Amino acid sequence: MEYIRFGNTGLKVSRICLGCMTYGTPTERWPWALNEEQSRPFIKKALELGINFFDTADVYSTGLSEEVTGRGLRDFTSREQVIIATKVHGPMGPGPNDKGLSRKHIMDSIDASLKRLGTDYVDLYQIHRWDYETPIEETLEALHDIVKMGKARYIGASSMYAWQFAQALYTSDLNGWTRFVSMQPQYNLVYREEEREMLPLCKDQNIAVIPWSPLARGLLTGKRTKGGGETERARTDAFGKSIYTRDDDFNISNLVNEIAQEKGVPNAQIALAWLFSKSVVTAPIIGASKPGHLEDAVGALSVKLSEDDIKRLEEPYRPHPVLGHS
Repeated sequence: MEYIRFGNTGLKVSRICLGCMTYGTPTERWPWALNEEQSRPFIKKALELGINFFDTADVYSTGLSEEVTGRGLRDFTSREQVIIATKVHGPMGPGPNDKGLSRKHIMDSIDASLKRLGTDYVDLYQIHRWDYETPIEETLEALHDIVKMGKARYIGASSMYAWQFAQALYTSDLNGWTRFVSMQPQYNLVYREEEREMLPLCKDQNIAVIPWSPLARGLLTGKRTKGGGETERARTDAFGKSIYTRDDDFNISNLVNEIAQEKGVPNAQIALAWLFSKSVVTAPIIGASKPGHLEDAVGALSVKLSEDDIKRLEEPYRPHPVLGHS
């Protein structure tokens, strides 16, 4: 395993982050999720492979992902050896204050997440999306207070517009509040819109970049087709079907398959090696639900793409509408 400095902090994280959205329990929204017994081997295997960075969110299986992740990490390692990240924003109940980024919801949510995770603090507390109904000053001051209370070590953000992220950064600077140290954008070979503004901003401000959906919900592994795919998730993931649908998306997926066959490696390793070739990327967030997923991800660190390989992979890309910010 390789380790890398987390943006402008002194924190060191593995080049691969295990995304724990899959772990919890199957629900109507996530019928492809794994239960706790099925999930625990993946958490254990990640630790054995040297992964020390684990990402979840309160909304994943309505809190059960945090519970499963927390118990697994407590059973298989010591708290000091791992980096635990979770998120706040999505609805956690029927009430008007059970969602968003108000001071009330943030303060309630961090305590609930810590209880579910079974820990006194999270290493990284992230806003899952932008809240258009709450002043960013209210959100940032609440997050600053959480850091000062010792309930979070760092704060981060996820998909939003670059102007919003810039506003958050300078608002923190103006008020002397804790600054976002990371951005979790959607970024992969078939969705590269963040290259326009967000990624240059992150590079300029030395922000850690931890992309979600690095394999485009399985499309770049060859497991997803226009009609669905081979896996339960490919067949039932409505969100994935809504954002990866274009002919050029599948053309790029086919190209990944061609290059993978030429090099004799799994498709996933080509898609991830492309991400690792981007100096702005810190650690892609990998989901693992089948044997070999984690080994393939770690193996991608050893796959080196030539300039010609990268040009071939990037050439078919066409601009997309902005997706995944809500």
